[in-house]
Amino acid sequence: MKKAFLTAFGICGSLAALTLTASLAWAQDASPVGLWKTIDDETGKPRSLVRITESNGELRGKIEKLFREAGDEQNPKCDKCEDARKDQPIIGMTIITGMKKDGDAYSGGQILDPASGKIYKSKMTLGDGGKKLDVRGYIGVPMLGRTQTWVRAD
Repeated sequence: MKKAFLTAFGICGSLAALTLTASLAWAQDASPVGLWKTIDDETGKPRSLVRITESNGELRGKIEKLFREAGDEQNPKCDKCEDARKDQPIIGMTIITGMKKDGDAYSGGQILDPASGKIYKSKMTLGDGGKKLDVRGYIGVPMLGRTQTWVRAD
């Protein structure tokens, strides 16, 4: 009986250790790649779904869906953009480019605000075990900017 107890205890202990190891490995390997619900930092309301992809170590983000009021244009164009995205539909538009892993964060890229047409430097940091993404847009230095917290949608 004592041997059966020790064997059961050993199996449970091994399973617990394996689960903990897998959880830690997942947390370390968590990345922003996936689908994110953007949340307006002023209203707290969802604004869009953005799919972040990775290619050759660079992250890019594309708008897949907008959350708009019934009377609003459902697929507006970026009339305030000043680059090649001017007058292009916002749905399907790449708004994040050039983001690369930088320690625990992702930086070195840019983010477009389609509402204003402005392009900002950007920094992203994962939180809550990979379920939240703090996206900061700024001019000059990160201290001079705004942060939105996006929520993983996939």
